[in-house]
Amino acid sequence: MALNLNKNLKLYYNISEVAKMFGLNESTLRYWEQEFPYLKPKTSGPAKIRQYQEKDIEQIRVIHNLVKVRGFKLAAAKKIMSQNRKGADKKTDVLETLMGVRTELQALKKQLDYLQ
Repeated sequence: MALNLNKNLKLYYNISEVAKMFGLNESTLRYWEQEFPYLKPKTSGPAKIRQYQEKDIEQIRVIHNLVKVRGFKLAAAKKIMSQNRKGADKKTDVLETLMGVRTELQALKKQLDYLQ
């Protein structure tokens, strides 16, 4: 069995790590937790420290795509996610793939410009 080097070994992320991943404020994440009932990170200790798992981060990724990238209001994002959850997930995946391709193409263009 081969070793999977791409596997993320971290099980939990704190709120500051997740906020940094998406370029958000921690208060935005807390607000989204109130607005989207299925976004409930695990809390631990008397201080109720949030511990986000991969499933929580995927939820945030979809919400971020709808609200920050595509410009939907929170009410519209909630409606889209409740009516067409799989479609919203798929569109998020496609958008991330396209953004990755764009980045690679820009890097190739820079290399080609350098050669000329």
